[in-house]
Amino acid sequence: MTTQDLDAFAAWVEALMRERGYDIDSPRGGGKSRIADEAGVHRAAVTRLLQRQSMPDLETTRRLARVLGVPVRDMLIRSGRLTAEELADPHGALASPAPGTEFGRRPTLEEVADLLGVPADRRDMFVRVVEQFLPNEAGTDAGAAAARRGHGRADERISMEAATGTSPGSD
Repeated sequence: MTTQDLDAFAAWVEALMRERGYDIDSPRGGGKSRIADEAGVHRAAVTRLLQRQSMPDLETTRRLARVLGVPVRDMLIRSGRLTAEELADPHGALASPAPGTEFGRRPTLEEVADLLGVPADRRDMFVRVVEQFLPNEAGTDAGAAAARRGHGRADERISMEAATGTSPGSD
């Protein structure tokens, strides 16, 4: 990282802070302390950045991005740590087919979970929650929805049990 990169990044962050109402210019304005407190970072990290002494670490960058209302992606690119190519837009990943699948096919919710980095132990819950918000397709029933999720007859049985209030063997 060059001094020019640090200077450009610090100037951009300063402008964001001022736009968001942080008084970082007057000695007693309290803006540096306030933003540090709201971000949950040490005031010295904010001061070092604004004085062009050092780039904040990744966690500080992430927290400042949240408080300033900008995507972490933008912070990382503007800081010079990563390029736009290295941080490809996740929406672009959804537009291209998953490896081994045909183009134009709608990805399964499991594939979407994988692209989003949902941990394996939480995928079933992710799929069930997201599916509730998807519009119903014409002629979709519980079995077709389960097939679309990549699950089989067990989900169809569970859906039927939930709908009828029955359980296996309850005649």
